[in-house]
Amino acid sequence: MEILSLLADGMLLSLQPLNILLILVGVTLGLFIGAMPGLGSVNGVAILLPITFLVPPSGAIIFLAAIYYGAMYGGAISSITLGIPGASTAVATTFDGKPLARQGRASLALVTAALASFAGGTVANILFTAFAPVLATLALSFGPPEIFALMLLAFATFVGLGGDDIPKTVFSICFGLVLGAIGFDQISGAPRLVLFDINGFLQGIGFLVLAIGVYGIGEMLWTIEMTRGEVTTSTPKLSMKGMASDAKEATRRGWKGTTIGSFLGFFVGILPAAGATPGSLMSYGVAKMVSRNPENFGRGNPDGVAAPEAANNSASTGSMLPMLTLGIPGSPTTAILLGGMVIWGLVPGPRLFTDETEFVWGLIGSFYISNVAALLINLSFIPLFIWMLRMPFTILAPMIFVLSIAGGYAATRDMFDIWLMVIFGIGAFFLRKFDYPLAPAVLAIVLGPIAEPTLRQSLLLSSGDPMIFFTRPIAGPITVIALILIFLPALKLLRRAPARQGAAE
Repeated sequence: MEILSLLADGMLLSLQPLNILLILVGVTLGLFIGAMPGLGSVNGVAILLPITFLVPPSGAIIFLAAIYYGAMYGGAISSITLGIPGASTAVATTFDGKPLARQGRASLALVTAALASFAGGTVANILFTAFAPVLATLALSFGPPEIFALMLLAFATFVGLGGDDIPKTVFSICFGLVLGAIGFDQISGAPRLVLFDINGFLQGIGFLVLAIGVYGIGEMLWTIEMTRGEVTTSTPKLSMKGMASDAKEATRRGWKGTTIGSFLGFFVGILPAAGATPGSLMSYGVAKMVSRNPENFGRGNPDGVAAPEAANNSASTGSMLPMLTLGIPGSPTTAILLGGMVIWGLVPGPRLFTDETEFVWGLIGSFYISNVAALLINLSFIPLFIWMLRMPFTILAPMIFVLSIAGGYAATRDMFDIWLMVIFGIGAFFLRKFDYPLAPAVLAIVLGPIAEPTLRQSLLLSSGDPMIFFTRPIAGPITVIALILIFLPALKLLRRAPARQGAAE
C-alpha cells in the first residue's frame, strides 16, 4: 500500500501544470526526433539537456524522460513509412513494418507499433514500480559469463532469421561479427582489421551508419531493381473506422510478440551496457522462433512489428532502473540522464529513493503519464505519416537518399562514414540479389561488441576454462538452451535431406 501511495503522489506531481506541459512538449519533440534518421533518443536528450537548467530538477528529468519515451515511439515511423530506421532501436521494426507499408497496410503497422509500445511501456512501468530493488540486485548478479550466455542465446535466435539456408545465415552472422571487430580492441587497445591503414576505420563501424546504409540506400536500390524503373507507391486509405479495425487486428495478431517484447525487453534493459537495441532484436528473433508460421516474418507480419516495438519501450524504462538504484547507466541515453542528475546536485544510488523521494516518485509517475501521452500523440499523427506514402516514388526515392545521407552525417559528422554508408547500401543490394539474409549480419554487428569482451573476461576469470559458462547457476541453463537452439535447425535439415533424396529417386 505504501508503494501505491507514493506512486499516487508521484502522479499528482507529474500532473502539475508545468510538468504536464513538459511531458507533452517532450513526447512530441521525442516523436519527431526519433523519426529522423540519425538522431534518436541519445542525440535528442543531449541536444536538449541545457534547456533543463531553466526548470526544477524534478521537471528537468521528467522532460528528458518524456523525450526518451517519445523517441522510442518515433523510431518506428521512418522504419515503416520509408524503410529507414529512425534509430538503432527500430531496426528490427523495419523487417516487417516496411513490407506492410508496401502492401498498403502502413496504418496497421503504425497502429501495431503504437499499441505494442504502449503495452511494453505499461508492463515495464508496473515491474519497475513493484520490483525496483529486487531487479537491481538481480542485474548486479549478471557478470561477464551471464551476459555472454545471454548474447549466445540471442545469436541462437538469429539462426532462424535467414530461413532454411543455414550456411548463408552463418556466413551473414560471421560477416557481421567481422565488421563489429573493426577498430580498437576493447581490452588490449590495439588496432585491428584496419583496412588499407585508413584512419577512419580506427573508430570502428558505427551501427547506425550500417543500418541506414543497408535499410535506406540498399532498400531503395532493391525497390528500383525489382520494379525495373516502374516504381509506384501504395495508396493506403485512412479513416477512423479503418484505424479502429487496425487496432483490433493489431491486438489479435500482435499479442504474442507484444508479450514477448514487453518482458524480454525489460529484462535486457536492466542489464548494464545492454539497452533497447539488443532487447528489440532479441525479441524479434524469439517471436519468430515461437511463431506457428515463422515463414511469414519478413513479409509483413504484425507480430514482427509488435515484438521489437514493445521491447524497445520496455527496455527504455528498464534501463532507468540501474541508473536510479545503482548509479549505473543501462544505455547511452541513461548515461546522459545520469550526467544531468549529477549536474542538478542529485546522487544516484540506493539512498536516492529515501533521500529524494519526491524526485524519484515524480519521475516514476511521469512514466505512466508520458506513456499515455505518447500513445495519443502518436495515433493522432498517423494521418500525417500515411500522407508520406502517397508521394510518387520519383519524389520519395531522392528524399530517402537525402534523408539517409543527412541522417548518417548527423550521427557522426564525418564524411568517411557517409562513403561507408553508401558502400554498405550497394553491398546490401548485391547480397539480396544473391539471396543472402541481411538481418543476421545487422544483428551480429550489434551484439558482437558486447559478446566479445564478456567472452574474454569470462575466460580470464576461469583461467581459460570454458566450463565457467556451464557451472554458474544463471549462465549454465542459458548456455544449454542457446546451444540447443543453435543445433536444432541443423538437425531439422539433416532429417529433411534423406526425405528429399528419397523423393528425387
